[in-house]
Amino acid sequence: MSNDTPEPTELIYTPNDSWAPILIALGVAVAMVALWSHWWWGVIGLAILLSGLVSWWRHSNDEISRMRRAQDLGTAVIPAEPIRRSN
Repeated sequence: MSNDTPEPTELIYTPNDSWAPILIALGVAVAMVALWSHWWWGVIGLAILLSGLVSWWRHSNDEISRMRRAQDLGTAVIPAEPIRRSN
């Protein structure tokens, strides 16, 4: 095999860690408590739910803005070489 591996032309972006999904789940759970308890639990749950949604929306906009808009389709990151067994 040759060691002339080309430099990658595209990057893989992974999302950052976020508490937003946990906040959304907690907000839904607390809002559901309002069905069997006092109405103000629903208000608290909806406030938590909305804060989680807004947080998730803002973080996703930041992450999407980091990505490139166009890709170079003429290059390959991994060279195509057949796999050979060593005896």
